[in-house]
Parts: sequence; structure tokens; C-alpha cells
Amino acid sequence: MADQILDQIRTAVEGQIDFEGQKLADLIANVALSLVGAIAFFVGYLLQDIKLAVWVALGGTALTFLVVVPAWPFYNQNPVKWLSARKAPDLSNLVVNEKAAR
Repeated sequence: MADQILDQIRTAVEGQIDFEGQKLADLIANVALSLVGAIAFFVGYLLQDIKLAVWVALGGTALTFLVVVPAWPFYNQNPVKWLSARKAPDLSNLVVNEKAAR
């Protein structure tokens, strides 16, 4: 029981994200931070309150962080299929330089 829980925690912390998931995370981060910046600017401008604009920007950045940084399962929908390892050739009788072999 405890091993299963530890395996789930380890899997969540390891951060398995495939290449398509990295691309999606980058897109989400860029779009979200751009929107947050624009919203914070307009809120600050319309209400003439720089403190509120900073808080809106910080809140949006924290929300973006929570969406992008953890390895959510939707970031690993296209896992890479790695090739199996091949056996290394036997190089014990390999002669590189015949003069050195004499």
C-alpha cells in the first residue's frame, strides 16, 4: 500500500513530459502571460491603481505557473517510443595500428 502511494508520488514529481507536451506548455505560458500582462495593464490604467495592476499581474503569473510547471497528464499524451538497446560488438580482437601491435 505504501509502495503504491510512493510510486504515484514519484511519478508525479519526476515530470514526464513528451515533446508535444513541452510545445503545448510553452504555448500556454506565452498566451497566458501575454493576456495577464494586458489585463493587468488595462485594470491599472482604467482604475489608476498601480498596486492593483501589480497584484493582478502576480496572481495571473502564479496561476500560469500552476498550469504550466507541474507535469500534468495531458502533457504526456504522445510518449516517445525509444529503441531497445543493442548488444555491443566484440572489440577484443580489434587492431587499430599494426605497428603498435608488434
